[in-house]
Amino acid sequence: MNPAVGVLALQGDVREHVAALRAAGADAVPVRRPAELATVDAIVLPGGESTTIDKLLRAFGLFEPLRERLRAGLPAYGSCAGMILLADQVLDGTADQQTLGALDVTVRRNAFGRQVDSFETDLHMDGVTGPGDRLVHAVFIRAPWVETVGPAVTVLARVDDGPAAGRIVAVRQGALLATSFHPEVTGDVRVHRLFVDMVRGDR
Repeated sequence: MNPAVGVLALQGDVREHVAALRAAGADAVPVRRPAELATVDAIVLPGGESTTIDKLLRAFGLFEPLRERLRAGLPAYGSCAGMILLADQVLDGTADQQTLGALDVTVRRNAFGRQVDSFETDLHMDGVTGPGDRLVHAVFIRAPWVETVGPAVTVLARVDDGPAAGRIVAVRQGALLATSFHPEVTGDVRVHRLFVDMVRGDR
């Protein structure tokens, strides 16, 4: 039976995540209300603008229910802004910005620069399998990076070269997965397949 994976549908690449999850073997559904959140086995937090999504979570009454489910062990994958929302600490955030505090990392918001500094690169990511082995084509759009990780966090990928070489851009902590980049826009579903396998308990 395919796991039911919700995609937070307040802002960002919702349709792209839904399509990638379905291709990876999940029953993917948009989530906008607490009642919809209560029915899923896992959640994806897409990219977008992290401060806006934070405000929308509260406006739609989703912030506290989502935080409670994460504390209870709900598997979650956050890409770009989703990584920021999952993080315990945010650098360069706004004064009123809140996070869900589920992932024991400190992230730097917009670390790679503004929209005009968006870029693409290939990087090696642990945990993905299939064509290209560990090599993943990563799209960074106003992306964060991870400054520090807690003892329970595994680093899955770093930028291989360029000015940001060595910066952490993918992490895992138990049933939580986060990437600075947007795999949903590349047509490569291996990161989503990794997450679906994590939801199933296979990895």
